Amino acid sequence: MWSPEKEDGGPPAPARSLTPRHRILTALLYCTGDMEHFGKIMEVPDRPFPLQLVDWLLRGVARVILANNPLSGALILAALVMASPWQALLGTVGLTASTLTAVIIGQDSAEVAGGLHGFNGMLVSLLMGVFSSAGDWYWWLLLPALLGGATCTFLFSGLAPLLDKWDLPVAVFPFNMVIVLFLSATGPHNAYFPHYPATPPGATEDLNHTMLDVPQLLQGVVLGVGQIYACGALPSTLLILGAVLIFSPIMCVHALLGSGIGTLVGLSLSVRHAALYSGLAGFNGALGCMAVGGLFFTFSWRTHLFAIASAFLSAYADIALSNLLGTVGLPACSWGATLVATLMLLLTARNLSAYRIPIGRVGSPEHNLHKHRRWEEGAKEDSTDV
Repeated sequence: MWSPEKEDGGPPAPARSLTPRHRILTALLYCTGDMEHFGKIMEVPDRPFPLQLVDWLLRGVARVILANNPLSGALILAALVMASPWQALLGTVGLTASTLTAVIIGQDSAEVAGGLHGFNGMLVSLLMGVFSSAGDWYWWLLLPALLGGATCTFLFSGLAPLLDKWDLPVAVFPFNMVIVLFLSATGPHNAYFPHYPATPPGATEDLNHTMLDVPQLLQGVVLGVGQIYACGALPSTLLILGAVLIFSPIMCVHALLGSGIGTLVGLSLSVRHAALYSGLAGFNGALGCMAVGGLFFTFSWRTHLFAIASAFLSAYADIALSNLLGTVGLPACSWGATLVATLMLLLTARNLSAYRIPIGRVGSPEHNLHKHRRWEEGAKEDSTDV
């Protein structure tokens, strides 16, 4: 889905005249973006498989939030462990199951190495743990986590040829499908896998007419980013934001902006205060804003406004679908952002099509912006040739 375009050649060898400060800065820069050079090191044929697998899994962790950086993935995994070791274990089980399934059935090696066959399985496992009413360390839950992760890989491989015809990413369609099917099949009173029914955001609550707590509301904007991983702890969310910042400052800004827009949409529709304070009202807006604001479109003032519109539509779609599915006790998950982002990518407006990035060439927003500028400079030079 988010496969970066490979650069020509390797990293420049640092000159001996560089000061220690410049050497440190250069080393830090190699840890940002897609860390393509580290990925090439991991692709060496004689590299031990367990070491390669760790790189693939960490990239899969980061792919949940649209990043492709193993260091970001390691920070996010640490954030999940800090918030809930049980949740982190479940997510790792689903992540590993989906990745190894892709290896066994012979999926594209570049996609596997980029973590594309891991993030859906991780999300399914995380949501299974969040909605489970059996409590933490309920070991039976590892079984559906394994099966759910493997199923995501089969759905991903099945949807990819269909969506490739329109140059669309598979995104989190497998996750949304599997988790809704699992919760529908088990039900709240299942003997082995009971779960809490989802509460619609528009449901009334006893304290709905009290004044808003502004500090908690602002905290909810930040927590909206953590809720992408079903994480509602502020320290862990700040660490997740730091992981996004390492990958791309542009995406970090759009994540907070989209979450804030989603919270604003929740206020406009008078959703439950609990949804506002916990960040549940903002995470779809964050995903919609990040997907458009520099990832699948080159960053510019036009695409920035387009990203804001995507955040608004994603948040409204999420509330509408949550109220609809909540009547039968099911969550809307990230259907809102997934559907809206897919529709945005299908737009053929002239002012936007020039900024559209082919799926096979998607990298970090800064990488995409640099490539776009080089293309424009090359086009200008060609137009001035006699």
